[in-house]
Formats: sequence, C-alpha cells, structure tokens
Amino acid sequence: MRVVIAPDCFGGTLTATEAAAALRDGWFRAAPQDVVDLCPLADGGPGFLDTVHASLGGTLLAATVRSPVHDDVPAAVLVVDGPDAVRTAYLESAQAAGLALVAPERRDPTVTTTYGVGQLLRVALDTGARRIVVGLGGSATNDAGAGMLAALGVGAPDGILTRGGGTLGLVAPTDLTGLAELRASLSGVELVVATDVDVPLLGLHGASAGFAPQKGATPEQAQELERALGHFAHAAVAGLGPDAVRPDLLASSRTASPAARLTGLPGAGAAGGLGFALALLGARIVSGSGLVADVVGLGARIAAADLVVTGEGRLDWQSLHGKVVAAVAHAALAAGVPTVVIAGQVEVGRREWAGAGIAGAYAVADTPEQLVASLADPAGTLSDRARRVARTWSH
Repeated sequence: MRVVIAPDCFGGTLTATEAAAALRDGWFRAAPQDVVDLCPLADGGPGFLDTVHASLGGTLLAATVRSPVHDDVPAAVLVVDGPDAVRTAYLESAQAAGLALVAPERRDPTVTTTYGVGQLLRVALDTGARRIVVGLGGSATNDAGAGMLAALGVGAPDGILTRGGGTLGLVAPTDLTGLAELRASLSGVELVVATDVDVPLLGLHGASAGFAPQKGATPEQAQELERALGHFAHAAVAGLGPDAVRPDLLASSRTASPAARLTGLPGAGAAGGLGFALALLGARIVSGSGLVADVVGLGARIAAADLVVTGEGRLDWQSLHGKVVAAVAHAALAAGVPTVVIAGQVEVGRREWAGAGIAGAYAVADTPEQLVASLADPAGTLSDRARRVARTWSH
C-alpha cells in the first residue's frame, strides 16, 4: 500500500517534519510493508519558510527584527532566482509576529505589533525581488497590519500605528501620511499573500472575534478590537482615494464600498488582519496551503498513492477554512484517494469533517489525562496513534 504522510506542524509541540516522522514511525510499526512518502506541509504560518526552502532551495538572508512586544528577534528572508530570471523573496510573518515569540503572561493583542513584518518586507525589497510572497498565520497580533505599515514609512516612526490594535480607533488621517506613496512605490513588485485561513477582517469569524481570544484577549477586548479595526480600515482606504480599490466585476459585493470590499476579502483577517494591510498595498491573497501544495508537488504525489494521512494540533472550525488539512483533503478528493486525519484533538463532528472530504478523523487525546500525556511526549503519543490507525486502514 502506498501512503502519503502530509501533516502540518502540531501547535508548538512538533514541527511538520517532526510530525511526519512520528506518523511514519508509528505507521511502520503496524504496517512495515507499506511504502510511505513523507511530505511535510505548511499553510503560511509557522514552518512556511522551512517548507518552501526544502523544496525550492535558494539563499536565506538573516535579519533581526522587532517582535510583537518590541524585543529583537532573529528572522530570515528566502531569496530564490527562478528559471525565468525573476527573483522571488519569501518571508514568514510568524518569525516577526508569531505567538511563539510572546510569553503567555505577556500576550495581549491590544498592544502587540506587526512592526517586525514591515522590517522583513524591507529586507525583501532591498534584494531587488520583483515578486514577494508573505506567509501569514500563527500571529500574536491583531493590529490589521498597522505596525507593518509604520515600519515601511507610514505615519510617525513610533506613532500610533506601532502601538497595537487597541489604539486604532483613534487613528486620524495625519497618522496615515505616506500610505498612498508607499502603495505607489510597490506598483512594480508582485505582492502575494499566502494565508493560513480564508476569513475576512471583520465579523463573527474575522480577526478579532474569531482569533483574538486565543492570543490573550478578553471578550470585551475582542469587541473593542473589532470596532478599532473597523475604524482603521475605513480611514486607511479613504486615505488611498476612491479609485485605489477597484470593484471585482465577478463578485456579488461589487457595489459595496471600497473599505467593505477589502475588509471582506477571504484572508483579509489572517494573522490579525495582516492580510488586509497587504491587500491595501495591492497584494493578491492566495491560500497558503494551496501555494505550498503546488511548491512540493502534492497533487502528483497523492495521485500515485492509495491513502493520504494528514494532521495538525487541533482539528477545529479553523481547519476547514484554508488550513493544511482542508487543502490535503481537497487534493485527495480530486484524485479519488481517501484522506485520514490524525490530530492532537478533534473538535468538529463527523458531519463537518466528512463534508470536507475527510474519510476518518482520529484524536491523539480524547480525555484531559490523555492531553497531559500527549503534551509530555508529543512524538511518542502521535506515533502510537498512527500505529493504531494503520491497523484499520492498511491492507
């Protein structure tokens, strides 16, 4: 039997490469005769740069940037010179704005900033790249990319845009000085945003309501962030002028206001609204998991297999909105190959995951005791779960 093992990282415990190895080891314990193809994946969040680098090669440029809480942290930009002589730079926003960079007791998305992402973008621009791909996901921020814009020269160097999402309700036109000029300066660069989720900036599943709580926000703070980001979005779009955001003639919302069109874009809410700010600069938003799937040749590898095994730390509603699990299931469904998910925890019902084309979903931890054990030995418990799943699916 031919099996493709294509997981994402497991939320702060295992990288995608480590998770793939653990799944393989467990699978072989039950089905040593199977042929296994390891294909670690990413969705734009943590691990995005490593996955692209492993497949495309290129040169990694080291950088030091500002973390969400203003500490200096190491990061990198990957530069790849393509066969068409077009230089592409890849960067991972989580290296500058990731949740892993902020200790639990310091997590507060009303004050964390994406300033470091702007610094990384500046490094990418300085390479002369004509195409820049920004991976979004796993952020500690909820500032709609305001900090990133400040690092690129919008407003005062340490002005209100650098102080987190909680202050964005106070943004005035003077705080956005230079925004139109920045967008114009990037007109010769193809900006591509590879997002981990396809959610809008605002609303029940947007950046604030859907994701701010897991970054440390109280319900009251999440509501205030929603209001603040809405104010900022309208002010920023107004600052670009009425012709900056063109209507999509194929979209049902083409008659909506320019601000509504940008805030409603799938992926605008990714990484605390970084997707919105990059779209504001003219970027094209794509699925991060889909982009990585293309880079690693996932479709062809699945077509040659009998089964696909994927996984992540938690299978929940977010998983079905652009993350790796959904992309793998979609590709496997197109090839007529069943997909099995092995996740740390499974928090959606059979109807939801089956509707996404998943043939089976299995949790490493179903009880609090099992959760404690899985956190103590993530690779071992994942491997053991894979062994038991292989007994059911390998034949």
